[in-house]
Amino acid sequence: MEMNHFLKNYTSYVAGSKTRWLTLIVWMVLIGLVSVIWPAVNEHETNTSNLLPEDAMSVVADQIIEEQFSDDVGIPLLLVWYQESGLTEENFQLIQSLYMDLEVNPLQEQSMVPPFGQLPIDVLRNAASEDEKAITTPVFFNRDASVDELKEALSVLEEKVGSLTGTELLHIDLAEEGLHLRFSGPVGISIDATELFSQADFTLLIATVLLVLILLILLYRSPILAIVPLIGVGFAFGIISPLLGFLAREGWIVVDAQAISIMTVLLFGAGTDYCLFLISRYRDELQLEENKYKALQLALANSGGAIMMSGLTTMIGLLSLGLANYASYDRFAVPFSLAILVMAIAVVTLLPSLLALIGRVAFFPFIPRTERMIVELEKKKGKPVRKPKMRSAFSKMTGRLVTEKPWRIIIVTMILLVSLAAVVPRIEYSYGLLDSFPEDMPSREGFSIIAEHYPAGEIAPIQVLVDTKGNEVDLQDTLLALEAVENVSEPVLGEKNKEIQKYEVKVQMDPYSSQAIEEIPLIKQVVEDALNGAGVNRASENVWIGGETAELYDTKVITNADQNRIIPVILIIMAILLVIYLRSVVAMAYLLFTVVLSFFSALGLGWLIIHYGLGAPAMQGLIPLYTFVFLVALGGDYNIFMISSIWKKSKTMPYKKAIATGVEGTSSVISSAGLILAGTFAVLAVMPIQVLVQFGIVTAVGILMDTFIVRPLLVPAITTVLGKYAFWPGVLWKKEKKDSKSKEYS
Repeated sequence: MEMNHFLKNYTSYVAGSKTRWLTLIVWMVLIGLVSVIWPAVNEHETNTSNLLPEDAMSVVADQIIEEQFSDDVGIPLLLVWYQESGLTEENFQLIQSLYMDLEVNPLQEQSMVPPFGQLPIDVLRNAASEDEKAITTPVFFNRDASVDELKEALSVLEEKVGSLTGTELLHIDLAEEGLHLRFSGPVGISIDATELFSQADFTLLIATVLLVLILLILLYRSPILAIVPLIGVGFAFGIISPLLGFLAREGWIVVDAQAISIMTVLLFGAGTDYCLFLISRYRDELQLEENKYKALQLALANSGGAIMMSGLTTMIGLLSLGLANYASYDRFAVPFSLAILVMAIAVVTLLPSLLALIGRVAFFPFIPRTERMIVELEKKKGKPVRKPKMRSAFSKMTGRLVTEKPWRIIIVTMILLVSLAAVVPRIEYSYGLLDSFPEDMPSREGFSIIAEHYPAGEIAPIQVLVDTKGNEVDLQDTLLALEAVENVSEPVLGEKNKEIQKYEVKVQMDPYSSQAIEEIPLIKQVVEDALNGAGVNRASENVWIGGETAELYDTKVITNADQNRIIPVILIIMAILLVIYLRSVVAMAYLLFTVVLSFFSALGLGWLIIHYGLGAPAMQGLIPLYTFVFLVALGGDYNIFMISSIWKKSKTMPYKKAIATGVEGTSSVISSAGLILAGTFAVLAVMPIQVLVQFGIVTAVGILMDTFIVRPLLVPAITTVLGKYAFWPGVLWKKEKKDSKSKEYS
C-alpha cells in the first residue's frame, strides 16, 4: 500500500496537468546536452578480436613467441590465388609483377613483403599446393595500423591487381573458370568482420523498428499507440548512446559492434515490453475512470512496482556477465544493463508524461471509455457505440483451464518441455571465429581454398613452447609418437633465453575441428611428463601451447568456466529478488524451476531448428550462456508481472478466482509483449554473422515458449495445485477471509 501511495503521488509530479510538459522538456534538454558533450558509442567501438584474458595459455604463448621468436614482420594479409584448372606460368608472372610493384610502391602501413618479385617461377611453383591449383602469398602490415588504414590499403591493393589483370579477380564467383583471388588471414578477416557489422547495423535497426511498429499496430490496432513506445525507446537510446560513448572513451568499458547490435534489439524488445505493461494497465483504468490523470495514477500504482522490479532483475542479471573472463561476454554487461536501467527510468517518467499529453486519443480508433461516457456518447450520436472488451475469450479460457484442470496442464506441458530439454546433451558446439561468418565472405572463401588444397595441419600449426631450465630436453620424438600428430619441427631456441624451445606441431586432422581441440590437453600432458622425466621442476608452469587450435581450446575452457560461474550467480540473484518481492520461498523455487526448464527446452528446440532446419553442423559455443542470461532475466519479467497480479488479487478474492483473474488480466499483455520481444530477437536472423543468427533463433523460440506455454499455463497450474502454500510463508489474504478460502481446498 505504501508503494502504491508513493507511485500515485509520484505520477502527479511527472505526468500531472502542469508537469507533463516539464518532464518531456527535461528529457529533451538532457539528450541534447549529453549528445553535445559526449561522443556516440559507435565512435569508440573496438575492432580487436582478442577475446581471451591475458593469462590464458595461448595468449601467454603468443607473448613468449613475440618476445623470443619474433621477426617483427607485422600482421599478415594472405593473398590466396586459385584456379581450378591449375595455376599457369602467366599466373605466376602476375604474382611476380604485383610483388615487384609492392616493393617499389608500398601500401599504406605496409611493413614487409617477401621477395616474390625476384624469385624464379619454378621456386614460386614449388610454393604452390601439391595439386598446383592454389598458392598463398603474404603481405605484412604494421601491428598498430587501424582498421580504416588497413581497409584503405586493401582498396589500393585491389586496384593494383585490377590494373595488372584488367579483371576483378576478388569478385569473380569461385564456381566460374579462370584465376581467382581472395584476401584472407588476420588482416582480411578483420576487414571483413568490420564490413559485416557496419552494413548489418543499419539493416538491423530498420528491420527492428519496422517489425515493432507493425506488431504494435496489429496487436493494438492504433497507429498513435504504436508510435508511443518507439518514442520512449528513441529517447532512451538518445541517453544510452552518448553515455556508453563516454564510458568507452574514458577506457572504463570496452564495446564492440556485436554488443551494440544486440543491445539495440534488447532495447526495442524489452523497452517496448515495459511500455506495454504500463499502457495495458492504463487502458484498463480508462474504462473505469473518467479522469485521465487519475487513471494514469492508478495504472502506475498497480504496475509500477512490477515494472521496476522487472527492470531491476533484468539489469542485475545482465550485469552479472561482467564476472566473465571471456571478453565477448564481459563486453555485454554494462551496455545491456545500462540500457535496461535507462529504459525502465523512461517508462516511469517519460512514458507517463507522453500518455498524459495524448490521453485517450492514444488508443484511437478504439478509445477506452467508462460506462457513463459510453452512454453519453451514444445519446449524442444516436446509435450504439462499440464497447472494447475488458478481457479476450482466450484469456478467460486460459484462466479457467489452469484452475479447473491444473494437473492435466502440468503433465502435458512438462512432457513437451522435458522432451525438448532432453535434446540438449546431443548438441555439437563450435568455437571457431570463421564458422560464425557467411560462407561467401571473401576471407572465409580464401581460408576454404587453403584448407582444401593444402595438408590439414599446415593451415594452423600448433606451437609448443617449453622452458627447459637448463636441462637436456628433446620433445620431437615424444610429440611424433602421438597418434594425431603428422609432423614436428626441429626445436628452435629463444633469442633472449636459450633455455626456451619452440616446436611446430602439425596434426593430421583439421586444426579447427573439435577433435584437434581435444588434442591440446593431451599434448600438454605428454610434454609435462617429458619435462618431469628430464628433471624440470614444476613442469606444468613451464609449458605453453599457442596457435589457433590452442586459442579455440582456451575459448572452450574459459567460456565453460564462465557459464559454470555466472549461471549460479544469476539464479541466486533472481532467487533473492523474488523472495524480497513476493515474500515467498516456495514461489521463488517453482518460478526459478520453470525458468530453467524453459531455457533447456529453448536450447533443445533451437538446436533442432539450427541443425536440422538450417543445416548448421554445430551451434556456436557462446550461445548457451547468451540465451540463459536473456531468457532467465526477461522470463523473470513475465513471472513478476503475472504473479504480482495474482498476489494482489488474492488479498481481496478467493484463491482460485485470484489465479484465474490474474491470468485473464495479464495473458493478453504478456502475449503481446512476448510476440514483440521474440520478434525483435528473431530480427537478428537478418545479420550475416551466424552467432547472432543462432542467438536470435534460440532466444526467440525460448521467449515464445515462455509466453504461450510456461507463463500462462504451467506457472498458474502449479500455483493452483500448491494452493495457499504457493506463497509460503507470506500471508496473502486477510484473516477474516481465511475460512471461506479454506473451503476451496477441502
